[in-house]
Amino acid sequence: MILLDYKDSRPIYEQVVGKLSELMILGVLEEDSQMPSVRSLATDLSINPNTIQRAYGELERRGFIYSVKGRGSFVGSIHKLRESARADLVKRLGLLAKEARTLGMLREEFVEAAGGGYDQAVENESGAAGRRHREEPEARGASGQSQRNAAGIEGVESIAKARETSGAWGEPEAASPTADSQDKDKGGMTV
Repeated sequence: MILLDYKDSRPIYEQVVGKLSELMILGVLEEDSQMPSVRSLATDLSINPNTIQRAYGELERRGFIYSVKGRGSFVGSIHKLRESARADLVKRLGLLAKEARTLGMLREEFVEAAGGGYDQAVENESGAAGRRHREEPEARGASGQSQRNAAGIEGVESIAKARETSGAWGEPEAASPTADSQDKDKGGMTV
């Protein structure tokens, strides 16, 4: 599910890039699986197809997806995506460490604060999300699909089920009117 926040200062295409990247990292969009078509995703989100095309272009530029002429876009290396996200995290931690040092914080205090923040994040996640941190990232379920993490993403299972039953992203699935109206009340659009 992609939830757009029109109050967010980031451009919509960046929000789409972030949400699709998150779905890839969580294993909802599996490696080499077909991405939703530009037209269908734009229709589902009620946004201009050029915005989706720009998001796909950015994902392709980063190496997270690849295009096959006449077939569409497919999820690239999830390993590469995870490594990129980790490198970005390490860079941000370096900046935080520099700021902590400027404030006179000792290394031990910084490490303890970071560990406490990590522990709190694990506690705040659902049971399935907490198990994901303790399991191997490559752990596979009985069906061969990667373990899914529902951390803050509702409806992920329905997306996966729709993919499995229809075999394609372009076919719309009937949605319950109550869920759509609740999502619109929150100020966002969902897929």
